[in-house]
Amino acid sequence: MTIAAIDYGKRRLGIAAADPSGIVAYPVGVIQRRSLERDLATLNARLRELEASRVIVGLPLNMDGTAGPAARAAEHFAQHLRTATGLDVELYDERLSTFEAEQRLKALAKRGRRRTIVDAVAAVVILESWLEAQRYRR
Repeated sequence: MTIAAIDYGKRRLGIAAADPSGIVAYPVGVIQRRSLERDLATLNARLRELEASRVIVGLPLNMDGTAGPAARAAEHFAQHLRTATGLDVELYDERLSTFEAEQRLKALAKRGRRRTIVDAVAAVVILESWLEAQRYRR
């Protein structure tokens, strides 16, 4: 089964997945946000296509580790995702994931293209970090 990650945002949801071995994370796509109901339906279909067994949702904590409005919105979204999909949904600290994604993309893509894929690459950063933490725990 696949582990997927979501970079949660007000306008877009970036999606990434890991290969079955859990070694390599790759971008899957970006969903433009419409409404919670529609976003969950679209995401549920995508996660089924990926045969995801677990979903990691980025938790945008403040730099001091506290939870602000964005983190609370991500927590709320994760609860709805858990209910809508029946999957194991876990929140994971995503501080600076978008910054790192932008840095990775600077050398690879033109500016206009970066805007359309940065959220999916941020989801890759979140998933890579989570996978590394799991390997470290073992």
